Amino acid sequence: MPNHPAKPSPIFTEEFTEPLADRLNKEEAMLSFYWLGQAGFVLSTANWQLMIDPYLSDSLARKYTGKPLPHLRLMKPPLRLDEISRLDFVLCTHRHGDHMDPDTIRYFASKYSECRFVVPAPEQDYALSLGIAPGRLIGAVAEEQIILAADLKVRPLPAAHEEFERDALGRHRYVGFWLSAANHSIYHSGDSIPFDGLAKRLHDLGCEVALLPVNGRDDFRKSQGIPGNFSLQEAIQLCTEAEIKSIVAHHYGMFEFNTIPAELIDQAASEASELVQVVRARTSVRYMLGLAEGRNVV
Repeated sequence: MPNHPAKPSPIFTEEFTEPLADRLNKEEAMLSFYWLGQAGFVLSTANWQLMIDPYLSDSLARKYTGKPLPHLRLMKPPLRLDEISRLDFVLCTHRHGDHMDPDTIRYFASKYSECRFVVPAPEQDYALSLGIAPGRLIGAVAEEQIILAADLKVRPLPAAHEEFERDALGRHRYVGFWLSAANHSIYHSGDSIPFDGLAKRLHDLGCEVALLPVNGRDDFRKSQGIPGNFSLQEAIQLCTEAEIKSIVAHHYGMFEFNTIPAELIDQAASEASELVQVVRARTSVRYMLGLAEGRNVV
């Protein structure tokens, strides 16, 4: 069983005006993370920089041109691919293009010769087709821990993108990642809905912060081949049951047909109980874990 942090720390925030690329070039005194839009995040410390589910291109807009649901961006990427100067690890929770973006992955695979990629084990052949060298690719299998650095360990967990999906070997095609990162415990669910046993597993892991999608699901989107995620209320309930102190609500504001109003997340944040801190993912905001006296949540 992984070691739990001594005491969960709330999320502190700091707005900034300079380009995100400039911000990422600064040395971090504590674990910091930044939202890239949709389910994408950058986690940064003095020792390493990691991205989860970066969608930094317009590949889906091109793919769905002329289709009933055009995937036009409602927000620009907060940084260009050619602006990123350091990248050590990339984690992808599943193959969907807004999580395992072929344009973004191809660029990273060619530019960062030392970067290592973690993808669900059933998607390794697809990852190789995007130009990732075999020696830099790690297949994620649920509950099999991956050690990326002395202060960075990853435990893949199953995810139910409305349903579980497995390959012929029983390996999950949708995963989430629990990270033990710089003495903090963070969970990124990938695309998922609640399922039996998840809250207990996260409680047992001593999860401190959950990065959860809140765009929900409905029959129309499912009929269009777009499986859904947690509702905002379900995400808060999961954190309450698992005794997770803070939630960062994301997976909104990217595509018109697959989002919820930001105001609903802000309202939930203002009405949240003392048990769970609700924070809406925003660009141009640095999220910090650890001692940050005097910072306020925005």
